[in-house]
Amino acid sequence: MTETDDVGPADVTLLTARAVEPGYEHDFREWFGRVTDTASAFPGHLGDGLFRPATAAGPWVLIHRFRDQESARHWTTSPERAALFDHCEGHHQSEVARRELSGMETLFTTAHDTPTTAPPRWKMALAAFAAVLPISLLGNGLLGPALRAWPLVARVLVLALLFSTLMTYLMMPAVTLVLRRWLYAATSTAREGPTR
Repeated sequence: MTETDDVGPADVTLLTARAVEPGYEHDFREWFGRVTDTASAFPGHLGDGLFRPATAAGPWVLIHRFRDQESARHWTTSPERAALFDHCEGHHQSEVARRELSGMETLFTTAHDTPTTAPPRWKMALAAFAAVLPISLLGNGLLGPALRAWPLVARVLVLALLFSTLMTYLMMPAVTLVLRRWLYAATSTAREGPTR
């Protein structure tokens, strides 16, 4: 994944899952390169990503990140994007899913997820608490005494960097994996419909 700027608190992540015909993977990656070159010229563009499917028959997941909702809308409604997605040479015109994430929702999805409905906010809050608690204990227990002589701003910067890094790359993926069935229980039931 490429990054072109810092990600702000209101950033928007666009996920699109597309089916690619076998044998056209190289053409698809070249096409996505043209997409990223075009998207990078749009104001508020933060980066792109492309994830291979977990299985040979699975969809490829395209990711675009933008600074805010307006920047994302500018890209999704642009004639440049429409032209790129309208000319796929016939080998990956099948879009199987699309999803837009913002804020904390981005922490509750993985590269190989088919885009679905986000968990309820109260579940996301509890999952985030479960991830923050061990980091807080570790940071304050081990680093607190060592950083006691540092100025307040320096201590806060070090701890904030530690917390955000561990939350994003370690704790949230782990907590989301462990609690996945509970997090998505309501949304799964809603998609399946009532039982008779």
